[in-house]
Amino acid sequence: MRTARLMTAAASAAVLTLGLAACGDGGDGDGGTTGDDMAGGEQVEVFTWWAAGSEKAGLDALVGVFEEQHPDIQFINGAVAGGAGSAAKDLLQSRLQANDPPDTFQAHAGAELQDYIDAAQIEDVSGLYDEFGLTEAFPPDLIDLLTSDGAIYSVPSNIHRANVVWASPSVLEEAGLDPAAEYADLDAWFEALDAVEETGKTPLSIAAPWTQVHMLETVLLAGLGAEGYNGLWDGSTDWEGAEVTAALEDFEKLMGYTNTDRDGLDWPDAIQQVIDGEAGFNVMGDWAEAAFQEAGATSPDDYVYFPVPGTDGTFDFLADSFTLPVGAPDPAGARAWLETVGSADGQVAFNMAKGAIPARTDADTSDFSEYQQTAVESFASDTIVPSLAHGAATPVAMLNTITDATSKFTAGATDLATFQSELAAATM
Repeated sequence: MRTARLMTAAASAAVLTLGLAACGDGGDGDGGTTGDDMAGGEQVEVFTWWAAGSEKAGLDALVGVFEEQHPDIQFINGAVAGGAGSAAKDLLQSRLQANDPPDTFQAHAGAELQDYIDAAQIEDVSGLYDEFGLTEAFPPDLIDLLTSDGAIYSVPSNIHRANVVWASPSVLEEAGLDPAAEYADLDAWFEALDAVEETGKTPLSIAAPWTQVHMLETVLLAGLGAEGYNGLWDGSTDWEGAEVTAALEDFEKLMGYTNTDRDGLDWPDAIQQVIDGEAGFNVMGDWAEAAFQEAGATSPDDYVYFPVPGTDGTFDFLADSFTLPVGAPDPAGARAWLETVGSADGQVAFNMAKGAIPARTDADTSDFSEYQQTAVESFASDTIVPSLAHGAATPVAMLNTITDATSKFTAGATDLATFQSELAAATM
């Protein structure tokens, strides 16, 4: 039965891969799932969208550690390519609704998990945090962001930073700017963007609406500060307030510096404009570091990076994480996978290949890249806030509504007052 189930899932995944472009109850009722609750441990089907590039390299490295730590458990690769994860999420939802879950699946840590929690599709794994020593290894701010109603439902494999500006030194020098300069606030950055615009180059490259939402969250963070930004998601900051209006005005001004073909591009295309010296700046998560490295670029000669102006001292985080589905066929195999995902060796191997950083603050990152070293330092010392665009701050339905409102606004279909009202309505 198990073999037939896996073959069916693999066949479904293959159909989706060909059709799209690449891009029960084990809880103890008290403190979440622990090792004592589980039986089996023969194999683990790990469901992800890491099917190519640095993501697959990271998964392969993590599997290598898993096989060293748990040599008696067979790893089953359930990766599904297509649509930057959309194909995998569609297939996953079909399987969960059919009571046919994988042993574990990838999801963004934080509020994106809320729909699975509300549907009782994933287990509380808080007990494993105590068993694996993760409560001490992860920063307290991260633990708080992972916790929902006193429970934790996933183990993060990595940490990405969203509030990063990437820039072309050659374009900045042509504009008379110092490539090593950082900007205290958005007003100072606007002056630099004006200077690039005068050269005829694109001041700020951007792509499809989700990348615009990505930039929007960093502008909100710059304008409101960490506490005010967090208040957008817990109700303590008024979406209709003057501070939000001012931040949205800054966002509108930034969009005025961007390329007009943006909606037809994805993030690698926008980053490529910086690599090729066609654009001065880009706001993107630190997976962009891998794009520069793949292009053979080195910093600071070929590119520079710094926190989005006004957000220094704050780490806008997102994380890939792994869950324990309700009704997982082999919960002991899933537990073993979660142990490796949370381990120092697993996190170092995975993130060395993927370009992110470990969630653990005690991992040995001495061999990581220069950028990764700065991210490690910031993650350990900065205030950590959740990403809007990448599932940490809001459930999926809310994010979709925000994205729709943003897309209409940046396309000129609504004015700023309407945009602000639609954002407020989306988060009610």
